[in-house]
Formats: sequence, structure tokens, C-alpha cells
Amino acid sequence: MKKSWYGSAFLLLSISLVLVLSGCSSRGDAAASSGADSGKPKALKIKIADINTNPTFRVALDKGIFAKHGIDAEIVNFGTPAEGVNALFIKQVDVAFGADFPVLNAVAKGEYSIIASAGQATDQAAAVWKLYVKNDIKSAADLKGKNLSFMRGTFLPYLWDEYLKEQGIALSDVTLTGQGAFDEAFIALKQGDVDAAWFSGSALTGKLAALEGVHELTDMSQTPVRLGMGLVAGNAFVQANPDGIGQFLAAVDEASAYAQEHPGEVADLMFKEVKQPKEATLKDLPVNPWKVGFTQAAYDSLAGQKKYMVDTGIIEQDFDLDSKLDLEPLRKALPDKVTYTK
Repeated sequence: MKKSWYGSAFLLLSISLVLVLSGCSSRGDAAASSGADSGKPKALKIKIADINTNPTFRVALDKGIFAKHGIDAEIVNFGTPAEGVNALFIKQVDVAFGADFPVLNAVAKGEYSIIASAGQATDQAAAVWKLYVKNDIKSAADLKGKNLSFMRGTFLPYLWDEYLKEQGIALSDVTLTGQGAFDEAFIALKQGDVDAAWFSGSALTGKLAALEGVHELTDMSQTPVRLGMGLVAGNAFVQANPDGIGQFLAAVDEASAYAQEHPGEVADLMFKEVKQPKEATLKDLPVNPWKVGFTQAAYDSLAGQKKYMVDTGIIEQDFDLDSKLDLEPLRKALPDKVTYTK
């Protein structure tokens, strides 16, 4: 009787254990198959430095283009592209964009690489940059002895240098005052704290055109300066995610084409997200298209800017520009867009 009781108890315990173990196993198999179900690799998380007047990344996010390419994107806003590039240094973002000046400044400082160019150094793109001055400044000669604004960390000191040199004015004949963002420069010009400042973007230049006491003196297309633009990322991030970086660049390329083809949608998006007037977006889009790739012209623009920065001591230690290009992800994702060869 006693034996029979022990036997029954042992049998019940065994059955319970089998059920528990098979339950665990079935849950584990379900979890595994659910991960394999999609057949897709895990989306790559990328924090992207951006500014309020650039629609490209917002279009890629809003229209699902990033998601389609396996990119889990987060946009982080800054006052200028240069601030976004600086955010790479403290790992606040993974990828940033900017003019040649801040991009070269970044790669000169450490383990960062240029992964693509994104803008064309054309007369049309240069004309977007307008020089606004106080009304008592009738010509470039009147800038002598004046207080001139520039955005810290940007190419604007270079633009001032080249423009003033052409006009026979030395940098020592003016005062340069650094500011952090266009809004700050706008207020400084409005209040008379500075006498002249360069601005870009129809939303701002529209406000300046309506501002009493100032007028447009010239634009950058009347100077020898042409502005290249590049995308930059940390070496470690690129090396750990080469395919993901390639897909990111493919998504940006697709978004830039979408933006040009659907200006009305982009204008609505920019108004909804950053309250940029629709007419400003419609005016800026065709003159400043993003062209993801890397050409000889992009390289030449970087090389010319680097020479200036080394010659003036902005970059203290010269470096080999080719060693700061990591174009393999771009070449793999968009082979036709890479025409530069060493």
C-alpha cells in the first residue's frame, strides 16, 4: 500500500516536470521563430544631427524611407550644421552633415571620416547665401572698420576673408564677432550690435528683406567661394556598421529625390514640424538639392578648403585627405554615385 502511494506520487511528479519543461521549450521556440520570422536584420539605430531648414532627413523619416532601408533614425536638432558636427565629439549623434569647413575640422581632430558628399558647389547654390548690411553701408569699401558677424565653427570666416580680400580690405581692418546661430545674428543685426552678416534660407532672408534699416549688399555667387557639403561619422561606427551606413546613404539619396519630386508635400511637412513657411520651402528646394555621392569636384572643394585651414592655422596639423575618406559603404550601396578615384 505504501509502495503503491510512492509510485503514484513519483508518476505524477514526472508528468508535471515533462509538462513544465515542454512548456518552457515551446515558449523558447516561439521566441526564436518570431525573431527569425521576419527574415530581416535588426534595424540600425542612427542619431542624425540636423537643422530646422533641411528637409531631407525629415522626408526620409516621415515617408518611411529610412524604415524601408532598415534604419531606425532619430533626428537631433541644432542651430547650425557646425554645432551638429561638434556633437559627434561627445557622441550625442552618430552622423552629421555640414559645409567643408566644419567637416574638415572634425576629421582633423580625430577618428572621423567623410562618408559622402551631399551638395554641389554651384553658382546657383552659392547665390542662396546673402550678405545683409546696415543702410549706411553702400558698398564693400564701407565695411572697413565695421563689426561683422560670423557663425562659430562654420566656413564664414573663410568667406569673409576671401570677399574682403577681393575688395582690398584686410581682416585686420574689421572686427569679427562670432555667433551661435542665424537667429542670434538676425537679432544682433536688427539691434545694431553688428553691421553685417551672411544668411541663408528664404525664411530668414524674407524676414531680413522686410526689416527696416538693413539691405542686401551682395551674395556669395559674386565671390570666389563655392560651398561643398559632406556627411561625416565616427570611424568606429562606420566600421561596425558598413552595410547599415550604405543603406543610410541610399535612404538619404532616395529622400532627396522624393523631396525634389514632391515639393508641395515637403512644404507641408516642414510647416507641420518646424513651422517653416511653405513658400520658403518651395523657394529653397530647387536651388539646394542634395546630391549624395562623391565626385572629383567634391574632393577638389575639400582640398581647397583644407589648404586654407592649414595655411591660416585653423587646422594645426596637416593630414592626408584621402585617409579621411571612407567611401566603401557608399560605393557598395550607390556605385554609380562614386566617380572620384585616387
